[in-house]
Amino acid sequence: MSVLFSPMDLRGLRFRNRVFVSPMCQYSAIDGTAQPWHLVHLGSRAVGGAGLVLTEAAAVTPEGRISPDDLGIWSDEQAQALSPITAFIREQGAVPGIQLAHAGRKASSTAPWKGSGAVPPSAGGWTPLAPSPLPFDEHSAVPREMAGPDLEGVVGAFRAASRRALAAGFEVAELHMAHGYLMHEFLSPLSNRRADGYGGSLENRARLPLAVVRAVREEWPERLPLMVRISATDWAEGGWNLEESIAFARWLKEAGVDLVDCSSGGLVPHARIPAGPGYQVPFAAAIRREAHLPTGAVGLITDAVQAEQIVATGQADAVLLARELLRDPYWPMAAARKLGVQVDWPKQYERARLP
Repeated sequence: MSVLFSPMDLRGLRFRNRVFVSPMCQYSAIDGTAQPWHLVHLGSRAVGGAGLVLTEAAAVTPEGRISPDDLGIWSDEQAQALSPITAFIREQGAVPGIQLAHAGRKASSTAPWKGSGAVPPSAGGWTPLAPSPLPFDEHSAVPREMAGPDLEGVVGAFRAASRRALAAGFEVAELHMAHGYLMHEFLSPLSNRRADGYGGSLENRARLPLAVVRAVREEWPERLPLMVRISATDWAEGGWNLEESIAFARWLKEAGVDLVDCSSGGLVPHARIPAGPGYQVPFAAAIRREAHLPTGAVGLITDAVQAEQIVATGQADAVLLARELLRDPYWPMAAARKLGVQVDWPKQYERARLP
């Protein structure tokens, strides 16, 4: 039997397998609103056999977008545009999930194929918000340090976004606290130089992220899972590290989080990351072991046997694939065949199934 293609239960929800679609920015929204591209992109991965299909980072406020082309969920109209997508994903047997996010100091950036650097207000951009007025790099805008009302506003924005996500038909919410975006910026001492109750000690740096978790958990139904994506390390001296991630994961569990999606990096441009096949899996294994919380493993997971080995040996409870699913939306069906597992195919495709 394959563990990768065995069902997985979180709270009252069952996933048909443990192959999850990682959030991947598409830079194809208009005023934060999903377009036909999003239906085809996300729907194809559901047709391809994934257990969970997560949207790209959906900004909870306009200034929380990474770029002006990003998906948003700060309005009811944006939620309504997502409803047909969630319905289609469910029809294919997958679970629809949304990643709720705020880009912090990395906001108002140019979409990759449009150049690089910040988008100034004169070109449709805006001034980013951050825990401290420290730009990401020399090409980025200097963010405005967040004051008390800004902090309260962000918590409220995540709360409101979770209500809209539920109304749109999503069954999993993931909070983006990784890759150098706002929540990660608060967690890391490299980007958080505050002298108030939101800076300094680990407890203080985690104060806002945990307030967001609690607010969303209050809105998210008890039967539905809540996930959090973290960067387990900054890969930089003096930055956020695995020991702090384990402590934070324990607090996440107490706050009602059901799975930690374990990535790394993204906070500083000079980080030296030893990337290679499965290089982030040890983070998922350590957090799962030490925090007693289900985890997802990410990062250069490309082969069926590799993915099977990760979950079968208890290093993680699920794998989240990104680029490999861009290359092949039907990777789960091909992986099942390689592992000798019979899985359901869309009836429209059955005549193409190989013996």
